[in-house]
Amino acid sequence: MAQKPSLRRLRFVLWGLVLIAGLGATWLFMPGRTPPQPEAQLTDTLGQGEYRLVTTEGQPFTESSLTGQPSLVFFGFTHCPDVCPTTLGEILGWKDTLGPLAGDLKVWLVTVDPERDTPEVLRDYVSWLPGATGVTGEAAELEKALQSFRIFARRVPLEGGSYTMDHSAYVMLFDDQGRYNQIFTYQEDPEQVTAKLRRFLEGQG
Repeated sequence: MAQKPSLRRLRFVLWGLVLIAGLGATWLFMPGRTPPQPEAQLTDTLGQGEYRLVTTEGQPFTESSLTGQPSLVFFGFTHCPDVCPTTLGEILGWKDTLGPLAGDLKVWLVTVDPERDTPEVLRDYVSWLPGATGVTGEAAELEKALQSFRIFARRVPLEGGSYTMDHSAYVMLFDDQGRYNQIFTYQEDPEQVTAKLRRFLEGQG
């Protein structure tokens, strides 16, 4: 006997759910993979909170640090094998393309690995990127910042007793009032990014 259409559709839906669950489980057990981009979770309060970290210049990093100039915020870590150096290189490319227009564009690299990323380590790591400042701090304060910026981060053990970090890999853009504007995803087309940044920066001030 032929299956009723409604039953057949239900079976397709169930198989789809199984497939999605399988893909999610595959990602969870693949250390070093970039987590999905939770753009839908971003809100007008992104970056706002009671966190208090410290910059590589020894200054406090709080939500007020996002005011006074437009800024890009990226969460990463210095032992990152690929995503973080690639992203910082992309940011350098954006700034080079935009030239003087991006002169006031601040770059914040907030570590997700404060155990290894001291202010000194971070300072060396971002020293080649104009306008970039590293941010680290106590684990409890970092957790507050992760929640404020809606960032996923988790420690993943490696063989030999070492570890790596899985973390969100998007770059967040804030205006000079500290208000969230938009995100740029990992390896997003550079021409599209610079076009968006150009429109944004021309509208500042």
